[in-house]
Amino acid sequence: MRVKVLIIDDEPNILKTMAICLEDLGFDVTQCRQPENAGGLIRERFFDLAFVDLKMTPVDGMAILAEIKRHSPGTTVVIITAHGSIESAVEAIKKGAFDYLQKPFDYLELQLFAKKTLDYHKLTQEVHHLREQVREQISADGIITRNPKMLEMIDLAKRVAKTDLSVLIEGESGVGKELFAKLIFENSERRTQPFVKINCAAIPENLLESELFGHVKGGFTGALKDRKGRFELANGGAIFLDEIGDLSPTLQAKLLRILQQGEYERVGESVTRKTDVRIIAATNKNLAVAIQNGEFREDLFYRLNGVRIKLLPLRERPEDILPLIQYFADKFSDEAGVKISPAAMRAMQNYPWRGNVRELENAVRRSVLLARDHRIELDNLPEELQLSANSSKPPLSLSEMEAQHIRHVLKIALDMGEAAKILGIDPATLWRKRKKYDL
Repeated sequence: MRVKVLIIDDEPNILKTMAICLEDLGFDVTQCRQPENAGGLIRERFFDLAFVDLKMTPVDGMAILAEIKRHSPGTTVVIITAHGSIESAVEAIKKGAFDYLQKPFDYLELQLFAKKTLDYHKLTQEVHHLREQVREQISADGIITRNPKMLEMIDLAKRVAKTDLSVLIEGESGVGKELFAKLIFENSERRTQPFVKINCAAIPENLLESELFGHVKGGFTGALKDRKGRFELANGGAIFLDEIGDLSPTLQAKLLRILQQGEYERVGESVTRKTDVRIIAATNKNLAVAIQNGEFREDLFYRLNGVRIKLLPLRERPEDILPLIQYFADKFSDEAGVKISPAAMRAMQNYPWRGNVRELENAVRRSVLLARDHRIELDNLPEELQLSANSSKPPLSLSEMEAQHIRHVLKIALDMGEAAKILGIDPATLWRKRKKYDL
């Protein structure tokens, strides 16, 4: 559909010139010379963009801006201003205008400005749509994703939650392994019992055994009283062992005993205790390689690996970046909310996010705190994102993007049939495209 634009200006020459210029871009332009009639036009039909002169009579641009924001909040407004009215134009931006266009302007300048405004408008419309989707996803399972493979993992997590099988969650740091562990626990029959978490890499090895299994008074230097371990505290519920790949061989053997027999001893005690705990483990390491290197017990791996959930890094699910950005922007901003400039949004969409969702969350939190007038600009982003944006590669062609996407899907799919299903094409078409792109 053609972009619908409303121009409101009481100077006929400017009105006519702007209309010709924007119509050359293919826009559907409506002219309004009497500002008092603008309210009726706004109520009658929806406009994507509105160019509003600031100084008009009997109704000025600020009043019309308020009218548009009240009756058509989805319209992106640009204020047209003369040199002496810049302060008022800035005030208009604070009240909801996207930007201001200063007179005099030439033909090409107006077209470039209109294209920039349209880019922003499309982005805000997409963000609005995604915000609604995010609200639905948050209420459903607390995990934000549109990636087909991740949605499959969510479905698998919900199904395995109904069983008592141990679960191994694999993925890089920051991808959301703990969120999946919570999802499994909250959908299980143990959800009213304790859910205990421990990061095996964050506690020194000489203390980790006591943390896991507890100790008795005098069991080691500094043990001044008896203490329950995490397995005892989690009895009847579940325990989440994060970074399981960092366990020492001694603790691996003791964990295997719990998995096989449900038995353990506190440090410094010979009394065998029983526990009924479901184990959900997570790792950012390749345990198959660790087994080959003699760093991880193969029998423990198979005991933990009752069901295996493998989470994709954020760089392999780019469709999730925008909804995650919007979710965290809403989360960390006040009631007034915060807008994100097109340049800042593009920088965040194109950044590789090696720290995954955790890095993205921290970047958005920082940017919200530094934003001026409830708007995140490129210079509010962390330095590494700004550098990445300034040194970004030229955009890929359509065929390059298609080849790259097909290559990615072929990597994550179980077979050709699943790959074709994810791509939304039949297997014969996928075969032809593989041949075309030499995949």
